[in-house]
Amino acid sequence: LQNFLCYTCKEYVEDLAKVPKAFLQEANVRLIVIGQSSYHHIKPFCSLTGYTHEMYVDPQREIYKTLGMKRGESNNVSVQSPHVKSNTLLGSIRSVWRAMTGPAFDFQGDPAQQGGALILGPGNEVHFLHLDKNRLDHVPINTVLQLAGVKTVNFTNKPQIIDI
Repeated sequence: LQNFLCYTCKEYVEDLAKVPKAFLQEANVRLIVIGQSSYHHIKPFCSLTGYTHEMYVDPQREIYKTLGMKRGESNNVSVQSPHVKSNTLLGSIRSVWRAMTGPAFDFQGDPAQQGGALILGPGNEVHFLHLDKNRLDHVPINTVLQLAGVKTVNFTNKPQIIDI
């Protein structure tokens, strides 16, 4: 994650929460989210997003540095995450409001730190690595699921139409 207050990260994790544990178990895959703030923010963030898979923190950002994740945003990328539902203004206002009304007013990590997605293992072999260029540059979750051999998920709230 970029950070726990980032509205795009929140909305991405809300969709990660929709990945059934059974899909992961069937493929022998673990889904892990890593944030860069204090562990005190894990429980409130999971409650907010409905995320029940594994989550860890790296307050010193050692994993981010090791993987080469960037600080700052590259604006020359026109990619929009399919998992982000809020517009920039409303999402930013909600993030600031959560920071101000939270139990410990802080920004829950370096707001300039970018995140990414990777598929690791078995062992220490990296099979896929995507480094976010900006807060909207999340790799689609179904892309990562497919690459990891996990069934994909319908993230829309629209019922699927089946032609017979």
